Amino acid sequence: MKVNFFKKLILAAAIFYMPLQSMAWGTQGHRICGQIASTYLTPKARLAIAQILGNESLALTGNWADFIKSDPSYSYLSSWHYVDFDKVYTYPEMEDYLNHDKNVDAYTKLQFLIGELKKKDVSKENRLLYLRMLIHIVEDVHQPMHAAHADDKGGNDFKLNWFNNPTNLHSIWDSQLIEFQQLSYTEYASAINHTTAAERAEWQATSISRWIFESNQITEKLYTEIKPGDTLNYKYNFTHIDIVNQRLLKAGVRLAGILNQLFG
Repeated sequence: MKVNFFKKLILAAAIFYMPLQSMAWGTQGHRICGQIASTYLTPKARLAIAQILGNESLALTGNWADFIKSDPSYSYLSSWHYVDFDKVYTYPEMEDYLNHDKNVDAYTKLQFLIGELKKKDVSKENRLLYLRMLIHIVEDVHQPMHAAHADDKGGNDFKLNWFNNPTNLHSIWDSQLIEFQQLSYTEYASAINHTTAAERAEWQATSISRWIFESNQITEKLYTEIKPGDTLNYKYNFTHIDIVNQRLLKAGVRLAGILNQLFG
C-alpha cells in the first residue's frame, strides 16, 4: 500500500512540475483570469458550463492546457497558445494579416473553438476539450508575450535576470511579476476585479484581433525598455504591475463575454 501511495505521489508531482517550465500566464495568472470571469457569467451560462466541466471551476480549468503538456499525445496543441509576429504592425495591417491567417496558432484556433462550441452535435469528450482550450487561449492572448516576436520565440530566448535568478522575458510576464505580489489567486482576483458595466461592455465588444493587437503593442514597448542580460527587480515590478493587472482583468471580463455568448 505504501509503495503504491508513493508512486501516485511521484506521478502527481511530475504532472504538476513538468508544465511549469513553459506555462502561459503561469498557474496563478490563469486562476486569476478564471476567477474573475466566473463573477460575470449569466446563470444560464454558469449552468451550461458546469454541465461540461463538472466540478472543475473556471479558475482551475484554465491550467489544464498547460498541465496536459506532460502527455505527448497532446503535443499537437502546443502552437495553439500564442501567435507571434515577424514585424511591427499597425492595427489595420494586423487585422488584415489575421483575417488571412492559415497558421495553427492562438488566433485561428480561437475561431475554430468558438465555431465548434456553437454546434449541437459535438461529442461530450470534444466539447470538454474545446471548452478547456477556449478558456486557456482567451487568457493566453492577453499575456503580452503571447503576441510577441517570432525570432525570439515570444521572449523565451530573451535572457534576463529576475533579481538574482536567470530567466527570460516571457517567463517574467508569465509568472514572476504575478508571484511577486504574494497573493493567493482569490485574493489577487478580488484586489483587481473592479469594473463598471460600461467598461465591461466596451472590452467585450472588441474583436479577438484587437485583443492580440493590444498585447502586441505592449510587447513592442517592452522590447525597447531593456536589453538581454539586464537584471530586473523592484523598479520593473513597480512600473509594470498595473499593466499586468489590466491584462488579467480584461482577460477575465472578455472570457466571460465569450462564454455568455456561447452558453448564456
